[in-house]
Amino acid sequence: MGFENEHIVMLPFMAQGHIIPFLALAKQIQQRTNFTITIATTPLNIQSLQSTIATSSNNNTINLAELSFCSTEHGLPPNTETPENLPLSKLINLVAASVSLEAPARRLISDIMEKEGRPPLCIISDVFFGWANDVADSLGTVNVSFATGGAYGTAADTSIWLNLPHRSTEEDFFTVPGFPERCCFNISQLDPFTRAADGTDSWSRFFQPQISLSTKSFGWLCNTVEEIEPFGLDILRNNLRRPVWSTGPLIPREALKNTSTLDLSVSRQRVGKKLSFPAEKCLEWLDQHASDSVICISFGSQNTISETQMKELAIGLEESGRAFIWVIRPPVGFDLKGEFREEWLPQGFEERMNKSKQGLLVHNWAPQLEILSHKATRVFVSHCGWNSVMESLSQGVPIVGWPLAAEQAYNSKMLEEEMGVSVELTRGVQSKIVGEEVKGVIDLVMDESGKGGEMRKNAAVIKEKIRASIRDDDEEKGSSVRAMDDFVAVLFSKRQESSKSSNSIVSH
Repeated sequence: MGFENEHIVMLPFMAQGHIIPFLALAKQIQQRTNFTITIATTPLNIQSLQSTIATSSNNNTINLAELSFCSTEHGLPPNTETPENLPLSKLINLVAASVSLEAPARRLISDIMEKEGRPPLCIISDVFFGWANDVADSLGTVNVSFATGGAYGTAADTSIWLNLPHRSTEEDFFTVPGFPERCCFNISQLDPFTRAADGTDSWSRFFQPQISLSTKSFGWLCNTVEEIEPFGLDILRNNLRRPVWSTGPLIPREALKNTSTLDLSVSRQRVGKKLSFPAEKCLEWLDQHASDSVICISFGSQNTISETQMKELAIGLEESGRAFIWVIRPPVGFDLKGEFREEWLPQGFEERMNKSKQGLLVHNWAPQLEILSHKATRVFVSHCGWNSVMESLSQGVPIVGWPLAAEQAYNSKMLEEEMGVSVELTRGVQSKIVGEEVKGVIDLVMDESGKGGEMRKNAAVIKEKIRASIRDDDEEKGSSVRAMDDFVAVLFSKRQESSKSSNSIVSH
């Protein structure tokens, strides 16, 4: 596009599920435009970004900038800069502490302006960072809010926080402003913090002003694809009355080519993790299984289930007789990075699974995208975090939903009701689940003739829509490529307008 000397500053929320899509978006903008991009976050998050970027090439113009942050000043343990390993009771401290990044972010952008002689083209900030609008206004640029989740989940989450609709009914069911009546929500789909929110609690005191400010951004970017979420995007656009550009899927382009198995470097580049388990072992194990025969189970980078749920899930998997690969960590209430104890599973379970080759238990972390892209993988038991949802759908793998936190239950609802690619097993860490139910749901989704076959067909259609969205040839550009071009073009016309008006003020 020939606007090489432009600069964009990005401000992600401090959590893996936000930082990964921010980095992916930065790479996407950079490849499309050659702009300089600066991602600014706290020191420890910068360190992990550095190791991620070090494993991939072509990042000459993605700069990383530290925003000073001292966790102990906010009632957090020393060196706490992400929710990983943070007890739930302390999560609000981290969330509320993110507001303290406003002052260092303002200093950083002022320094960039001093060096470059003009403000950045825009700030792209997390939806949780509504304060970035004030920073942008005062420094003569615009703020664009980036929703790292899907359109439906984001629309539900923002509307529920701003309106607390569950407070005005005695029923378990309620409607959400902006959603049609047919989309009835249930109180059990709200995480405990949202359920208890009344507008005066600490979560409301953070989310309500921040989301409210974000709704006044110049526009929003959304990590989704126009063709797969038309309904959610309609709601989001109607609620915001702002441009919303769908520039997803923010997953590595190699994962969207028609190869059967990905090279392991893809996941390493994406998360910069040091593996406690040889990733190759997962793929070798999958190679020994027939096409479409394996269940993948994973609850994301910082979630886990309770000890009793873990035992029942294990019982159901074993009784189903199906092959499975399970990314497992200690249950709720234990150190997620600590040693895994045998007593958390049925007696002799892991040994039996290894011997029979029915199941592979991967402790802590596994190359999820590679597993999902493997021809042996048939279905994904997931917490329905949006990054995981996009990985699964981009590979045409249907989902068994087990939402655990944040907006995951809204994603799960949408996957089942709007897309027809999922069935929900249970929700939350408090729910009672028995092995028999687990087996029943597995039988249902693995059965080609009934609902399982239907889900698979729908997932295959969505996979093609996702892949078409990134087409970039002269005859036809995909919707996500067009959205990115439009986003940049709109920012430029905004820049020209501003410089014209400031010139006319000077000439008067």
